[in-house]
Amino acid sequence: MNTKNLVALSLLVGMGAVLHAVMPGFGAGMKPDMMLTMMFLGIILFPDRKSVLLLSLATGLISGLTTTFPGGLFPNIIDKPITAAIFFGLFLLLKKFHHSIISASVLTVIGTLISGIVFLTSAYFIVGLPGPFAALFGAVVLPATIVNTVTMVILYPIAQSIMKRTKLTNQPTVAAKQ
Repeated sequence: MNTKNLVALSLLVGMGAVLHAVMPGFGAGMKPDMMLTMMFLGIILFPDRKSVLLLSLATGLISGLTTTFPGGLFPNIIDKPITAAIFFGLFLLLKKFHHSIISASVLTVIGTLISGIVFLTSAYFIVGLPGPFAALFGAVVLPATIVNTVTMVILYPIAQSIMKRTKLTNQPTVAAKQ
């Protein structure tokens, strides 16, 4: 892992932290986790094990520290590495479609749903839930899935263009694919 990758990953985590902090909370102190979108984007742009591990740990810690969910620190720290590992595994399975906005969007939907399930389950066992699981899932996780997917659809092409221009990754260009 080189310094340029670390800087790019830290910028994604920083942007995610700002988005997470300004996102209004609803649904018993929960709010959509915008850090997930940045974590997913980082995994797509830098798909190697070390980057995924570092990104998931940093995202989990910062997301946990900025959460409005009562006792949400540890569920976030548990949630992000598990979600990142599953997302990374699914990403590797879809190698053929790596550079597709559709695959990035589908993976974001799946990743956000997995994250919500892992977060709510771990919160249930660690601190308890402020309401029924299904209600929290419907009130927070499903809207977060929509918000994260729309955000990914907007950010992914921009990030992909920036990465190609700055040559931070070895992703093939459109001309090289043809």
